[in-house]
Amino acid sequence: MDCFLLSEYSLVVLERNLQSSELCFCVRLQQRNLEGYVGFANLPNQVYRKSVKRGFEFTLMVVGKSNVLQKECLFSLFNLNNRLTPICVFQVEQSKVLIKEGGVQLTLTIVDTPGFGDAVDNSNCWQPVINYIDSKCEDFLNAESRVNRRSMPDNRVHCCLYFIAPSGHGLKPLDIEFMKRLHDKVNVIPLIAKADTLTPEECQLFKKQIMKEIQEHKIKIYEFPDTEDDEDNKLIRKIKEKMPLAVVGSNVVIEVNGKKVRGRQYPWGVAEVENGEHCDFTVLRNMLIRTHMQDLKDVTNNVHYENYRSKKLAAVTCNGVDTTKTKGQLTKSPLAQMEEERREHVMKMKKMEAEMEQVFEMKVKEKKQKLKDSEAELERRHEQMKRNLEAQYKELEEKRRVFEDEKANWEAQQRILEQQKLDASKTMEKNKKKGKIF
Repeated sequence: MDCFLLSEYSLVVLERNLQSSELCFCVRLQQRNLEGYVGFANLPNQVYRKSVKRGFEFTLMVVGKSNVLQKECLFSLFNLNNRLTPICVFQVEQSKVLIKEGGVQLTLTIVDTPGFGDAVDNSNCWQPVINYIDSKCEDFLNAESRVNRRSMPDNRVHCCLYFIAPSGHGLKPLDIEFMKRLHDKVNVIPLIAKADTLTPEECQLFKKQIMKEIQEHKIKIYEFPDTEDDEDNKLIRKIKEKMPLAVVGSNVVIEVNGKKVRGRQYPWGVAEVENGEHCDFTVLRNMLIRTHMQDLKDVTNNVHYENYRSKKLAAVTCNGVDTTKTKGQLTKSPLAQMEEERREHVMKMKKMEAEMEQVFEMKVKEKKQKLKDSEAELERRHEQMKRNLEAQYKELEEKRRVFEDEKANWEAQQRILEQQKLDASKTMEKNKKKGKIF
């Protein structure tokens, strides 16, 4: 019996010796049987179509000293060819890229930490990373608390690849402290960077030493889930045996025995990136992209985010006191806590009201004083203008009086002149008459 997966007709089982005509008949019969089918067996297809339409989001953080070339490993993982657009966020760099493959859209966010561990004093150098992870959880929690929750982008960090320098002497104190600080906040996957600088024997000893120290310091790295499938369990066991994964990153294409591969050229040969005998790059790529990406997201949401959310809500319930200090035991009942918070809120509102009344009264007093000052200024200006007008009036009256006197004098002089002219004319008339008589 052979099984043929037909995209439109579900799974059809046929005998090996069937002819092509019989095959067509069987397919048509299967199509007729499915017409009008009603049931919940199609739900996975509906979920698949909805998920593909909405797209997927994944945030990957890389941490390591700047000399381990972790970016090259990322470019090799997703074949990005430096297509990242960095967005500076405090001391952490965030880059986003949209990847499409087979009709599926993935919004990949790469969070890099340039300069990590390069300072002379590396005390609290992990704090910007913790702040970034907590801020993204806080953003998601705020989005969940809104009335409209239809738009909820998931920018939480789903995986942290921690690159360990290939020293061959185990973990450094900074490596231990960093992973202990972050293992309760994000899925930590330790990696050995630049594995091509170690021989296979050195690499195996280095892996055992790292895992031994991780167990001694009780560091919780990402735990691969158990499944019911024996083949998947075998694969997971193989991955666990290879932890921490030793990787080599390179986007340089080199020709080896007539075949083009990505790798690094050395005098002794080529370290191939995608060769399982040279490094664990293909294991990391398959684990991140093909087999465990969704589980990383699920663990982030169901474990790390829930822990963060519980602490935040418990802190709010306990009036800002972290419940981890009291082993989760609330010192007050929820009703008493709510009543106390209500009283505090009422007192706070009364205090704010009294302060607002004081401010209002002060503003009113200032306004009244300004009005009084304006009124006094207007009164002063009015009196000044009144005095100016009175002075101008007196001046005009004086000028008018002088003008009237000058006019009266001029009119008197004119009358005298007229009288003199009249007398002169009369005298001349008399003289003329006398002259005629004589």
